[in-house]
Amino acid sequence: MKTSTQIKKRLALLIPAVMLLGFVRICAQDATTAAPTPPEEYRLVVEGFDWGPAVNKVILNYREELTNLPEGTFTVEARRSSEKTELPETLRSGIREVIGTYISDYRGNRTNSGNYLTLVLSVGPNLPLSSPFHYLFTPEIQGNIWIDYQVRVTHSSGKRIWNVKTGRFLPQADRFELDKQFEYEPGKTLTYADYTPPASDGKKPLIIWLHGGGEGGTDTTVPLLANRAANYASPEIQRIFGSAYVLVPQTPTFWMNRPGGGYTTGEVEDIYNEGLMALIMDYVQEHPGIDRDRIYLGGCSNGGYMTIKLMLKHPDFFAAGFPSALAYSNEYISDQEVEILKDLPIWFIHSTDDPVTRPETTVVPLYKRLMDAGAKNIHFSYYKHVVDITGQYGGKDFYYNGHFSWIYSHANHAALDFDGEPVTVDGKPVKVMEWLAAQKR
Repeated sequence: MKTSTQIKKRLALLIPAVMLLGFVRICAQDATTAAPTPPEEYRLVVEGFDWGPAVNKVILNYREELTNLPEGTFTVEARRSSEKTELPETLRSGIREVIGTYISDYRGNRTNSGNYLTLVLSVGPNLPLSSPFHYLFTPEIQGNIWIDYQVRVTHSSGKRIWNVKTGRFLPQADRFELDKQFEYEPGKTLTYADYTPPASDGKKPLIIWLHGGGEGGTDTTVPLLANRAANYASPEIQRIFGSAYVLVPQTPTFWMNRPGGGYTTGEVEDIYNEGLMALIMDYVQEHPGIDRDRIYLGGCSNGGYMTIKLMLKHPDFFAAGFPSALAYSNEYISDQEVEILKDLPIWFIHSTDDPVTRPETTVVPLYKRLMDAGAKNIHFSYYKHVVDITGQYGGKDFYYNGHFSWIYSHANHAALDFDGEPVTVDGKPVKVMEWLAAQKR
């Protein structure tokens, strides 16, 4: 029979063993159900495409050096909101498709090793969840606005979550100086963005782009990305001109704003053309490196209207014009004004199915009047539809809104004249940007 002393000794040995076993079990449970690490940081990359801007990359701060891609997958949940309006429910949140990953620096530039991992996201004209813009139509705002775009990135292990946004990069717009201001009258200001080419010998041309009706305001990244005007500073376009200055003015409202409010299509004066011309002349004066014989003016829709308006008022100032989706009504252009325009180099771009600026009341009759008046250097690329010229989203079988004919300008795609024949310079077929670069006052 065991004595009480023996029992106490055995209990003394058993209790620590039981406690140790319980501790091991707790540790095992902690190892399998460990809480995720604290939320981590990311940055967004926003670029302009033919249809508008999109968040196409997320840069994750990995906080450790990567030499190989991490194992596992990533889930990206996007959340869109705005203090200015309530977005449609279908556009507030959703999963973004990750189509690639690579090691990068903090700006998303590919590297062999580094502390950052960039996720490449699927974008496209039919993926509105990818857009950081929202088109708002209220008495106060009529156009594109930035919305609050957040993501939550989760690794498949469940142990790492990135949901602290620390900024965004705009690779195309970042080539420009942004949100500059010009006061053309006391208390009346236009904003603008500009690109200055690298210093080199000789004077350089100036490309001026006037945005459409949805890109007014005071944030110049909007016209740079919404209509992809930033592409005029791209290496491809700059190479054609041997480098060029680029000026992108912005109106607080819209270029066709008439006195007292509302739109003019040419029947009465707008309220901005004098202030805009003052800005352009001041800009040229302040940049002696600009070749004053090679100043080119273009714009879409509202901006197409203003392109023609300024060329009519200042025919000796501009070397050429390239309006698209023209919003100036033919009926308000007089025969005397046709005589002015017919001697100016102009390349019109429009689509037959434009539902906003109907070609049969704007560009088609105007072009015919100019040709009948004896125009020698006026061209007109007239598309049946505005299609996907990249081939990534359906190609010629994918139709954009017919109003988006500026796509053919920014991408330097327009090449055929109204009769279907190539436009030529010195007997050589050219596209719209090559033609533009060849024009001199």
